[in-house]
Amino acid sequence: MRSLSISGISGFSLAVAAAILTTAVFSATAGAPTYQPIPAAGNHNESLEVGAGASKTARTFVVHVPPGFDGKSKLPVVIMLHGAGGSGADAIAQTGWGAKSDREGFIAVFPDGTPPRAALAAQFLTNPRLWNDGSGRGAIGVEKVDDLGFISAMIDYLEARYAADPARIYCTGFSNGASMTFSVGLNLSNRIAAIAPVSGHLWYREKQLTYPVPLLFIIGAKDPLNPIDGGKVKTPWGITQDRPPVEDSLKEWERMLGCGPEVQTARGNGVLEITYDRCVKGGEVQYYRVRGLGHVWPGGLNQLPEKWVGKPSDNLNATDVIWEFFKTHPRTQAPATPTLR
Repeated sequence: MRSLSISGISGFSLAVAAAILTTAVFSATAGAPTYQPIPAAGNHNESLEVGAGASKTARTFVVHVPPGFDGKSKLPVVIMLHGAGGSGADAIAQTGWGAKSDREGFIAVFPDGTPPRAALAAQFLTNPRLWNDGSGRGAIGVEKVDDLGFISAMIDYLEARYAADPARIYCTGFSNGASMTFSVGLNLSNRIAAIAPVSGHLWYREKQLTYPVPLLFIIGAKDPLNPIDGGKVKTPWGITQDRPPVEDSLKEWERMLGCGPEVQTARGNGVLEITYDRCVKGGEVQYYRVRGLGHVWPGGLNQLPEKWVGKPSDNLNATDVIWEFFKTHPRTQAPATPTLR
C-alpha cells in the first residue's frame, strides 16, 4: 500500500500566516483541529512523499494560484507535465500556463519528473528528469518509478488543500510529458476530465478507458523528434530511436471512444484541425497540425537549440487552444451503453 505524507506549504512568512488566520481554511486531523492559511496568489513549491519503505521518494511540484482564490470555491486544475530533461519551473516559462491561470481563474500545477540517478542533481544532458510514460524506454522504465501513483496522490492533495474541483481536473504535457499525459488519461480516466498531449505518443495498446476522456492533440509538421509519419530519430542525448506514426496514437484513442469515420476539417493560418466528435462512448478527439513547427510548444518559449528541435511557430498558441478545449469538457459519467471496460 502506498504511504503519503505532506511537507509544509511554502511562500508564507509567520507574519503573513498570523495576519490571515481569521480567514484560514479549516482542516481536521486525527488529533486536535489545525488551521491552514489560504494560499496567496502566485507560485507555491510543494512536496509529497510517495511509496513505502525503500521505495519511498519525495516528489516535488509547483502550484500556481490565481488572484482572488478564497480556499472555498471549487476551481479547475490544469496539470502541465514537462518534457524530458525539463522541470516544472521550466514549463511555467515555456508554456505560459501561469499567466493563463491568472487571467482565467484556474489552478495550474507543474510537477517534476525523476532523474535516473535520483541521488544526484538533475541536469538536462547528464541526468535528465523523465516520466515513466509506459514506453519502457531508458532507466526510468526499468526502475518502474510510480509516476501514476504520484499524480494520483497529488490530485488528492490539490482537492484537500487547494479546493480543486474533482470534475475539472485536466492534464497536458509536452514530449515525454505528452506521452505521460496519454498514460494519465488512460490509467486515471476516473479522475481526469480531458487531456491535451503536445508532441508525444500513447505507448499502450489494446486497453480500454473506464471513463470517456476527450483528447486534444497538437504536433508540428516539421517535428524532428516525433515525426508525423514516424521513423528513426536522434535524441539530444545521442540515442537513435524508432518512433511510430503519430496517427497510431490517435487511432487507438478513437477506438477506445468508439469514434466513427466522420470528421470535421478546418484549415487556416498554417494550421490543420481535424475533429472526430461522433464517438458512441462519449468524448471526442481533436487533432491540430501546425505548419513549419518543430519540437517546440506552439506559441511558447523555445528553450533548446534549433539544431535539436527545429523551428518555433506562433501560428497557434497551444495554451490558449487547450484551455478553450478543457473548459468545455468537464468530466462526465460514462454512458450506460455501451459499457467501457
